[in-house]
Amino acid sequence: MTSPKPKSIQTMKPETAAKKLGVLLSATPAEFQEGVVSRDELNELQSRPPAWLVELRRNGPHPKQVVAAKLKVSISGLARGGITEPLTTAEIDALKAENPEWLEHERSVQAEARKEALRLKQR
Repeated sequence: MTSPKPKSIQTMKPETAAKKLGVLLSATPAEFQEGVVSRDELNELQSRPPAWLVELRRNGPHPKQVVAAKLKVSISGLARGGITEPLTTAEIDALKAENPEWLEHERSVQAEARKEALRLKQR
């Protein structure tokens, strides 16, 4: 009989953990950026976020996938609109209030894409 192997600890790079948390890596504390994150640590950060994570999620700067979701456009739509840098929540809110033509267009494109995806799924 063989003895069971000890369970190995799964770790990930800080870039991966930041992406899973929906935050910009460069805005995280140095100790987060320089270390590795275990699956258990990631689960802990998700279930009981520390103050720095709560603040980042609330005010940003946000990575492009979060910016796109908050603006209800695709990441490609952001690029077409000239948004290539991370934005803060205040900047996103200002952009929503301004509602430039490109944003309106990209929202309609995204809405059509979602409608089409739903239609295909229902077939």
